[in-house]
Amino acid sequence: MLSRLPLFARALLVALAVCLLVQPGAAFARQVNVIRVESVISPSSADYIVTAIKQAEKDKVAALVIELDTPGGLDTSMRVIIKEMLAAERPIVVYVAPSGARAASAGAFITVAAHIAAMAPGTNIGAAAPVAMGGPMDKTMEKKVTNDAAAYMRTIAEKRGRPIDLAEEWVRKATAKTETEALKAKLIDVISPKLDDLLQAIDGRVVTTAAGKVKIETKNAVIHREEMNLREKILRIITDPTIAYLLLILGLAGLYFEFSTPGAILPGVLGGIALILALYAFQQLPINYAGVLLILLAIVMFIAEIKIVSHGVLTAGGIAAMILGSMMLIDAPVPYMRISLWAIVGTAGSTAVFFIFVVGAGVKALRTKTVTGMEGLIGEVGVVRTRLAPRGQVFLRGELWNAEGDGVVEAGESVRITGMDGLTLKVVPVQRATAASDPVAMGRSG
Repeated sequence: MLSRLPLFARALLVALAVCLLVQPGAAFARQVNVIRVESVISPSSADYIVTAIKQAEKDKVAALVIELDTPGGLDTSMRVIIKEMLAAERPIVVYVAPSGARAASAGAFITVAAHIAAMAPGTNIGAAAPVAMGGPMDKTMEKKVTNDAAAYMRTIAEKRGRPIDLAEEWVRKATAKTETEALKAKLIDVISPKLDDLLQAIDGRVVTTAAGKVKIETKNAVIHREEMNLREKILRIITDPTIAYLLLILGLAGLYFEFSTPGAILPGVLGGIALILALYAFQQLPINYAGVLLILLAIVMFIAEIKIVSHGVLTAGGIAAMILGSMMLIDAPVPYMRISLWAIVGTAGSTAVFFIFVVGAGVKALRTKTVTGMEGLIGEVGVVRTRLAPRGQVFLRGELWNAEGDGVVEAGESVRITGMDGLTLKVVPVQRATAASDPVAMGRSG
């Protein structure tokens, strides 16, 4: 009966049958999502990786490849990533690449947690000993932290079928291995110079995910790179310790400027935004609040220097408090998670200059009494038009004024106004006013 149908109708039936046989999600079976993490393991990188894992599960991809190059990072962020990796339903491949890259400290934990661990030639992995935040640990605390990290590494290695003792050695002895040493020790699965070669090498392997056993089908797969979205990019920028620190200082300066000169609006708006961003970033970073208090104390000292004559003592104290507080602000275990020293010194100096000179000038201007009307004439110099004996007339500011001196002053001589008596100016000759400045000072103070 099928043979009686026109050729076009038979083609349509075949196409329909093929469509019905294709399983949902099969369009993604040969797709590989790839992300690149080449920074410190921080809240922003954790958010990026977790989002990528969820997207990979949604797309039902053949695998998610994490190209990794990191010196380590925060323990909390690392654990968030690994927790998501262990619960993933799609295969996750961690690829330490390109040549020259490393998976140190937290990066070693993440690599061990992958379903497939791969490295490019000329890379290294390990050195996963925990480092204390805020300075050296005592022996008891060091033992507790090391044991906790070692147990975590053993758990991950056991779950992924990697040598437990060798993985634990990275934690207890802070050792590291090259890619060839790691492969020989079976701590990783593949050495591959390029991503395409890696996908060919792992094709057909079977791994155990949270959903059960999954066969990896990556041969000739379509590679789809997942870039950071706008939110993740902003989070990565503001959670940089130096950027978060600068946002804090700018926020405090902007708000102070707004409160000291109400109505400027723009400094207050920008300061408020900067401060909110800084506070958000600090929620993601290990903050030492003693550092925050020292920075606030420094600002108080700078303000006090404007109002109190301390001969520079408060300024010096403010700069010292600013530098110490800035160095203590980020309670990070490693140098690459701390604030740049150049940023600290530059910010401390700039803040001191801002408060002492810029704000100081504004405060002095506010303190200066505005002189208007008749009082504004005191101290001015006029020319005698009609001989003063002791009364006469003085030409001042384009007008003739009745004036009274304390003696005879000839026409054409210059006189200085020392006071007012109604609409009559009190004057003295300029030569006499210069020789005896007390009357002028008394006139001004009056």
